[in-house]
Amino acid sequence: MLPTRLFTAGIQDFADIRERKLIYIDKTDLVYKMTQESKFVFLSRPRRFGKTLLCTTLRYYFQGRKELFEGLAMEKLETEWKKYPVLHFNLSLCKNQYNIQGIVDELNLLVANYEEQYGRNEAELTPGKRFAGVMKRAYEQTGLKCVVILDEYDAPLLDVLDDPEKLAEVRKIMQEFYQPLKACEEFEHFVFITGITKFSQLSIFSTLNNITNITMLPQYSAICGITVDEALEVFKPDIQTLADEYECSYDEMVDKLKAKYDGYNFSEKSKDIFNPFSLTMALKNRKIDSYWFGSGTPTYLFEQMKRFGTNVLSLENISASASEFDAPTENMETALPLLYQSGYLTINGYDKHLDRYKLDFPNSEVRVGFMENLLPRITGTATGFAKNIVTDLYDSLYKNDIDSAMQYLKSYFASIPYLEHGRNEFGNLTTLEAFYETIMYVIFSMASRYVFTQVKSANGRSDIVMFVKDTVYVFELKINGTAQEALDQINSKGYMVPYEAGNKKVVKVGVAFSKETRTIEDWIVE
Repeated sequence: MLPTRLFTAGIQDFADIRERKLIYIDKTDLVYKMTQESKFVFLSRPRRFGKTLLCTTLRYYFQGRKELFEGLAMEKLETEWKKYPVLHFNLSLCKNQYNIQGIVDELNLLVANYEEQYGRNEAELTPGKRFAGVMKRAYEQTGLKCVVILDEYDAPLLDVLDDPEKLAEVRKIMQEFYQPLKACEEFEHFVFITGITKFSQLSIFSTLNNITNITMLPQYSAICGITVDEALEVFKPDIQTLADEYECSYDEMVDKLKAKYDGYNFSEKSKDIFNPFSLTMALKNRKIDSYWFGSGTPTYLFEQMKRFGTNVLSLENISASASEFDAPTENMETALPLLYQSGYLTINGYDKHLDRYKLDFPNSEVRVGFMENLLPRITGTATGFAKNIVTDLYDSLYKNDIDSAMQYLKSYFASIPYLEHGRNEFGNLTTLEAFYETIMYVIFSMASRYVFTQVKSANGRSDIVMFVKDTVYVFELKINGTAQEALDQINSKGYMVPYEAGNKKVVKVGVAFSKETRTIEDWIVE
């Protein structure tokens, strides 16, 4: 552990981190293993998860920068330290282009950086031909095969994911640019490709059929991100400092950080992994906050959820095969692959007999941030207003003041503009009950990590169950019925029975909605 407590939050260049003696968690043993086992490697990870840092680590390793690896595992593993020609392309520079020509221009600029070093053949006109020419000349001039690093290879494609016509045009451009990866294999020593999503090899890397996808391999699950063991070893003094700031014990702060930022799993045998950006930002700023969502939320995700009519109430404890969520983006039949690959859902369990995975939100930062961004898209209300309502609602529930909480909910429903519920933008909202249940679920999810809908019991399903502090709330909703009818259903069906044996107080809430006023008409608490 380095004596100075200087964090790498937001810094993506390996040389910068090492030269400034910033805190670095050593992943170089995995880097070495990966480069020895395969020639073509693909890795998918969510944004802000250290992919670019991994790419720069590879770049300096293959450039023979031995001095940067002093004291790390790589120093003992590597004995030759050859200086390969490295072609490192960050395709995020091709995002936000107003037209197709803009992407072509950016690709040409990326290649031009290496043509300054290895020369240019004026007959090479397209980005792909110029790329191939650079590889050939680099090999001829150095006598060593090239290392190619493609960071955020899918950035130009995700930018136009909601526009099928433009997506087809961009795909064609990127196919031409990536084609040399196979055509020039004789000039390549190692190729590393990383991004958020998984476009199929047939559509993007049309002739490259020997890529090793390490995304879900257990041995590489921690190559990006920070495991719990790594965090407790490297950041112990910083966690204690944060605990002192919040006037709690070290163990209590560890639990807070786990609940907020931990919980990612990238294989059936993966250790829980912290979001590295959020964790280091919290320790650096000495403040627990939503850093990952604060750094940007991809609009393409919610657009695809609308496209596929995603049922918001079905996003917890999803049972799925790997082919359903680790699927190529262009072959999606649901939004599940995007939700998983973008980091909004993660592996939460595995049944080896059925070969099926359980998917869920990884932590409270993701769950709350997701719901905060989703709510205005469903209701048409302002995000700030909803967040204020949720803050007041949670405070009321924390104090066991359910009547005040319901009053806040009533005010929020009354603020929702009239919606055509048959639009079916996010799943089955064609009925008023589904619409109200969805909104209550989203709001409660912003206030607590432990909210469940359609919870099975011996005699039926309760609409919503919520855990807050030392209390379990069981809700039943009625449209143009009475609150008493809703409460009677809870009692007659025994929805509360599964929770009565525990040490938490059980509160039953019958809620009546009005079709005319489109808000809560009445409620009864027992």
